[in-house]
Amino acid sequence: MTETAAPPPAAFAPPTRFAVPGRIEVDGRVAGAWQPATLTEIRRETPRASTFRLAVPGWAGHVPGQHLMLRLTAEDGYTAQRHYSLASGPDGSGHIELTLDHVRGGEVSGWFHEVARPGDRIEVRGPLSGFFAWPGDRPALLLGAGSGVVPLMSMVRHHRARGLTVPLRMLVSARGPEELIYARELGTETTPVFTRRAPDGMPVGRLSAAHLAPLLARPPAGGWEAYVCGSNSFAEHASRLLVAAGQPVERIRIERFG
Repeated sequence: MTETAAPPPAAFAPPTRFAVPGRIEVDGRVAGAWQPATLTEIRRETPRASTFRLAVPGWAGHVPGQHLMLRLTAEDGYTAQRHYSLASGPDGSGHIELTLDHVRGGEVSGWFHEVARPGDRIEVRGPLSGFFAWPGDRPALLLGAGSGVVPLMSMVRHHRARGLTVPLRMLVSARGPEELIYARELGTETTPVFTRRAPDGMPVGRLSAAHLAPLLARPPAGGWEAYVCGSNSFAEHASRLLVAAGQPVERIRIERFG
């Protein structure tokens, strides 16, 4: 395989075709084709979550917030497929990253956490979905819980790499500091919320109206586009808080799992 030098991140712009206002058009031909991917790196994030870096020579690029379909094929021909959010920002490098929880009894996540090693080959298809995507064109208020932070981190990384000045803020909920995914990367744009255990001096409790009040009371010009990702219960709770605080329903995008 021959690789060419990638352009610097600040020079790379992801494809942003708008089919309808607020929704990015997905190229059906590209998204429908399976591509070979090689696992190149594994990084531990928390006791239950790791990031898996994949080299995908034919990757067409993505917009932060999109996801892909992943396929594993056993020697006997048995296949398993799962949807996973993209954790990496678009950079034109031919590499993408996924961050996966180790789900008890999980067929695909179990393989990644227990069996996979650099050099292993899998297949991916995507990028998929344009509804939850954020190309960096409007102020973004990101709310995530647990592994729901994954697609939101793609947005944060894109914001940093491109040096964007559009406002972006993230509130991320975790049971304790040891379960906060990407803790080493989080910066001043992020407010952590700990529901069971917190460092000394920090409160413990669910995401509340008090966390959102300072942001929604003084929204940036044009208002926020809110992105919510997490379990069903978190998505319902967070979206209700947003609506109660005055966030327009049509400007709340939700991605949920479980």
